Amino acid sequence: MASEEEQLRQGLVQQRVYEGSARTLQTRLDIINAALNEFTLASSTLDGIRAQKLDADALIPVGGGSFVRTKLSNVSKIVMGVGAGVAIEKPIDQSVTEIRDRIADLDKARTALQEQLTQTLVKLEENREKLNEIVRKQGGESVTVL
Repeated sequence: MASEEEQLRQGLVQQRVYEGSARTLQTRLDIINAALNEFTLASSTLDGIRAQKLDADALIPVGGGSFVRTKLSNVSKIVMGVGAGVAIEKPIDQSVTEIRDRIADLDKARTALQEQLTQTLVKLEENREKLNEIVRKQGGESVTVL
């Protein structure tokens, strides 16, 4: 059996690994949430445009709470990015369906990442308790990992 000092050292290394994993998972969640916000805005914007008539006045969001005033000349097709810097013209209904599919995929990914983050945080807390137990056995009070 490893000495308490060795267990403490291994536990501290494991703590760093869990903390790094948690930070990475949180960063990925932030990226997915940003993409979800973007696609949700696109979906609602296209729903609004689809309901308009030709030559209707419209405010088109351009990000950062800013809008461009315009007149709609064609609401049946839009130019949609398909990846790798490529955009193609597609019927608006097909585009809305694709955007909603992307939202569903991102939502699934977000759920999976959230579950992984929760499991990692549980392991991190369990490891912290083990470390605190070892430190208390050695006469200390608790472990604070910086």
